Amino acid sequence: MASVTTAYRAGRVLAYFSLLTVLMGVWTFWPGGSSTPRLGLDLRGGTQVILTPKQVEGQKVTDSAMKQAVSIIRQRVNAFGVSEAEVSVQGQGANSTIIVSIPGKTNSDVIDSLKSTAKLDFRPVLDAASGIRATVKPGTGTASPAPTTPAVLPPVQSATDDAAFRAQYANIDCTAKGALVGGVPVDPTKYVATCDREGAQKFVLAPARVLGTQISKAAPELPTQGVGSWQVALTLNGKGATDFATVTSEITKNAAPKNQLGIVLDGMVFSAPSVNEAILGGRAVISGNFTQKTATDLANVLKYGALPISLDVASSSQLSPSLGNDQLKGGVLAGLIGLIIVALYLLIYYRALGLIALASLGLAGGITYFAVVLLGNQLGLALTLAGVAGLIVAIGVTADSFIVYFERLRDEVREGRSIKSAATSGWNRARRTILAADGVSLLAAVVLYFLSVGGVRGFAFTLGLTTVIDIFVAFFFTRPLVEFAVRSNWFARGSKMTGLNPERLGVAPRPTPAAAGTSIQE
Repeated sequence: MASVTTAYRAGRVLAYFSLLTVLMGVWTFWPGGSSTPRLGLDLRGGTQVILTPKQVEGQKVTDSAMKQAVSIIRQRVNAFGVSEAEVSVQGQGANSTIIVSIPGKTNSDVIDSLKSTAKLDFRPVLDAASGIRATVKPGTGTASPAPTTPAVLPPVQSATDDAAFRAQYANIDCTAKGALVGGVPVDPTKYVATCDREGAQKFVLAPARVLGTQISKAAPELPTQGVGSWQVALTLNGKGATDFATVTSEITKNAAPKNQLGIVLDGMVFSAPSVNEAILGGRAVISGNFTQKTATDLANVLKYGALPISLDVASSSQLSPSLGNDQLKGGVLAGLIGLIIVALYLLIYYRALGLIALASLGLAGGITYFAVVLLGNQLGLALTLAGVAGLIVAIGVTADSFIVYFERLRDEVREGRSIKSAATSGWNRARRTILAADGVSLLAAVVLYFLSVGGVRGFAFTLGLTTVIDIFVAFFFTRPLVEFAVRSNWFARGSKMTGLNPERLGVAPRPTPAAAGTSIQE
């Protein structure tokens, strides 16, 4: 009865594991998603953007500021759904550059978000005029040509709202080339003259009353009435909510345009809504003909904070995947050669047991493929060349588990156990070794993943993933399959092709008992 129970349990384990594998395969190839792994920058090419710090008065470029900028840029790129992007800094101080490498085709919105400082503040409007630089003749109401004095590009900053500042404001031309570039942080304690982002108007703005650092949350949304374009909803922290309530209470009493509150981002006015009543509760809205995508992009930029320095895009270029494809072909070829060598060794040395090992290797490979594709579809995992190396190394790690089990089984046969009992006792002893070996590999992969950067993390991830898969295959496929095999008469007799032949293992044949009534004398 004991053997029947064991065989039944082995069958149940195989059935459950096979069902899960089939379901995983169906999910992988289900219509609507990709059925091939996502490839990283080195295998499918992508975009490389080089950012250089912009020299701005009162802004010092330091190594710590560059590191902070790298951290914020990495968060912004990830917020756009880009995986396996590499962000690094080269050089020191003002001579340093930030290199951003993004897999696949990159749209201009991602690149624009990289250089945006995202410095936001709320300022009362003191004056507003048309963005076209022109004067009006007294008593005629008609516009005369623009003055011959050089045009002033925004933003203009001043410690006082004096005549010189107003003269600069009058000479701002929002239609001039470079007037709407933005990206220049403004001092929150100074008066500012600048344009809106369309160039239709220019404004004189008082010092900031609410800062972008007081924003605790930013999210895109549709208007509550469901009519109009998308907008960005901001939630302010405690002090920000108090300051916002105070400034809106003050300007609501003023006549236009002084009842407007300018929302300034990177030196440009994004919106200047009129305030009709005090706004309480710490919630503000940025509007301005947003689409869902542009509202989401702005919310992502604001959510992760302002860059400590201003950046320019020095260059943006597409990286060719041709070199990566050659390396991928070489890596796959190396993996196939290694797999063939391992398969020949297993078949020659273990014979029928080698077939079980090959079936287990094939199943582990299939599950690994399913896992890489599903993680790519669901979490954005991109397979790099280093990740492919991790998969190749996993061939040896997986084969080690089978060898440990088979050698323990053969040792049990050498000790005189029957093949049926050796399969169970051998597994009970081998599983501790398998768990210890795979545990060491998994620990090494985890430590390497968290302590490394770039492609090395891809190697560590795939090594850890295949190690976990190896444990499941060894416990829920290889072991029950061996249990089934040894219960056949062919395996139980220890035929030469089973790999468990007692004579080949050095087990001496048991002596035949002497017949009754006979004696042996010298």
